[in-house]
Amino acid sequence: MSLPVPIAASSNGRQSGKPWKSQKSPTIRSHLQQAVKAKSWSDRMEKTKKQEAIKMLQIELKDEKIAEKQRRREITLERKKAAEERKRAEELKIQLGARKSARLKRKAGRTKKIHH
Repeated sequence: MSLPVPIAASSNGRQSGKPWKSQKSPTIRSHLQQAVKAKSWSDRMEKTKKQEAIKMLQIELKDEKIAEKQRRREITLERKKAAEERKRAEELKIQLGARKSARLKRKAGRTKKIHH
């Protein structure tokens, strides 16, 4: 019986039988962003929170602006409707006034035939 051949230690517990193959190592990122290199996680999270707060403020201001525009539009529409209603009421009043005066004239006996 022969003794087992000892295995050379490596990262996986075995070594390639091909001597021309080099041992591979994990990829090292050569280009890291400045934010990742220089700042800690808490600093980045703080910056993110500030940006989110700014964005929320912008959204709130935009919503207020839209609401104000909508309110003005509604006021204008209400004024137009009120003006149309006043105009219609005025025309109706004029028409009813003419009818009433004609009726009163008839009661008094003054018709067009007599008046002319």
